[in-house]
Amino acid sequence: MVGGSLVCWSATAVVTIDEVRAVASTLPRTSEGLVRGRVKFRIGRIVYLSLSRDGSTMGFAFPKEFRDALVASEPAKFALPSASDMRYHWVHVDLAAIDADEMRELVEDAWAFCVPKRVAEEYAASRPSADSPT
Repeated sequence: MVGGSLVCWSATAVVTIDEVRAVASTLPRTSEGLVRGRVKFRIGRIVYLSLSRDGSTMGFAFPKEFRDALVASEPAKFALPSASDMRYHWVHVDLAAIDADEMRELVEDAWAFCVPKRVAEEYAASRPSADSPT
């Protein structure tokens, strides 16, 4: 207790660009580029991840029809893109509000949304299942 108030400290650290890069670089057909000072990950010409210049926010591919519900479910974590980017399948996340496991899930889901279905299925089949014994 500090000054009569209970203080809670978070054990989670802010997800970094290097951690995002470590996950994205393992995904088939992914290439990294720097566009106007922003790190972007793409499949061919399709960008599926973009990091803000300061590394605090990650934009990621996400189905338009579900993004309002995602943002409404956790508005402190997720945000809609700018008005000019609303035509794209895109959402933003505050990297300080997620942990490494959630970041991995968002990155892999954004990648799977953009890559050919067969490639995503092959990748999923190659990964150990959470239900399989070790």
